[in-house]
Amino acid sequence: MRPSLFDTVSGIDDPAVEGMHCKVTNPACGKKGDRILAAARANVYSLAAWASRDCQLHVISSIEDAKSLEGVEVGLSDWVVIDQNRIDQFAEATGDYQWIHVDTERAAAEMPAGKTIAHGYLTLALIPSLTGNFVEMENLARAINFGVNKVRFYTPVQVGDRVRARATVLQARRRAGALLLTSETRIEVENERKPACVAETLGMYFFDE
Repeated sequence: MRPSLFDTVSGIDDPAVEGMHCKVTNPACGKKGDRILAAARANVYSLAAWASRDCQLHVISSIEDAKSLEGVEVGLSDWVVIDQNRIDQFAEATGDYQWIHVDTERAAAEMPAGKTIAHGYLTLALIPSLTGNFVEMENLARAINFGVNKVRFYTPVQVGDRVRARATVLQARRRAGALLLTSETRIEVENERKPACVAETLGMYFFDE
């Protein structure tokens, strides 16, 4: 299985990352069974996040292919509900049990909207699963995380909110014989003007010669 363009956001630097991708078998994105859950072994969550809404799968097999996508919005995911179970699981995985995330009774009494809110880093961690079907890497030997230039959290995600990802390739460059890709992903909240999270991430991709 090939890792997606944005898997590196969650620190997935294992060349054996198991990413399951949408198989495009015809212009309509093939049979229903071909739309497979995007997941990776290092992810905390499994999300029912399908391919980009127009089912256009971008394929990169070389640095030149990536450069042709500079400035291109490569995908928009379907909406995913952030429920309390997901928030609680993230709290358990990270040890971040701040009451604004996990204490529903106190949140009902003290939070402005009477609801718990998701961890900011939970919204960041959604990126690999939500964007896993935007781009398919071909002839890929391995991929590593090169870091994050900038991450900003603008709008809280309240329990029960729906979010989706919108991703754009910012820059593709050759570095140390590999593709260094800079991408921007916005995690949008339904009915909110500002996104929950905007992340500019960097990944290095080594192609087979």
